[in-house]
Amino acid sequence: MIGMVMAGGRGTRMDSRDEKLLLLYAKPVVMRVVDSLRDSGYIREVLAVTSPNSPRTKKLLQDSGVRIIDSSGTGYVEDLHYALQQVEGAVLVVSGDMPLLDPHMVSKIASYYDGCAWTGIVSTLEFLRSQQIEPGPPARNKCYYTGASLVNSSKVSSSGMVEERHVIIDDRRVAFNLNTRSDYDLLCAL
Repeated sequence: MIGMVMAGGRGTRMDSRDEKLLLLYAKPVVMRVVDSLRDSGYIREVLAVTSPNSPRTKKLLQDSGVRIIDSSGTGYVEDLHYALQQVEGAVLVVSGDMPLLDPHMVSKIASYYDGCAWTGIVSTLEFLRSQQIEPGPPARNKCYYTGASLVNSSKVSSSGMVEERHVIIDDRRVAFNLNTRSDYDLLCAL
């Protein structure tokens, strides 16, 4: 399985182009994500999707031996679709701003891979509220996307349209994304 880190965002909600370089325990958040993928035992290769929006993040990742896919930086969906066309097979896609992700959670998520075209990892609104975590984009049934997905890239069409299933994981290691200053304050309080 390939581990794909989405690391090309503009950082507009955080008001920082380098949000993925914010430190957590003296290590940039994006490197904690990369190390969690590498140390999980499930991931054979880690690559990162960067863009002109994130030159410092790209350099850090390259210097750490992470293969880079350069995207346009147009938007998350467009960049992800482009990146998935560059690889084959099973892919675990994670956001580069998931500071609590660890190898055990990566293993848990990867264990749900069954060859389905797209499996979105979601958390329930009730759980997110109980943890004071700002919900991501809505999925369905009062669940919200977490920033992690399992993708069979060979089943993703050129139009990007696929059938999707959801797996609920109510755990802040996957539910928490570092998107805003409030998120950073919450992270520091943990």
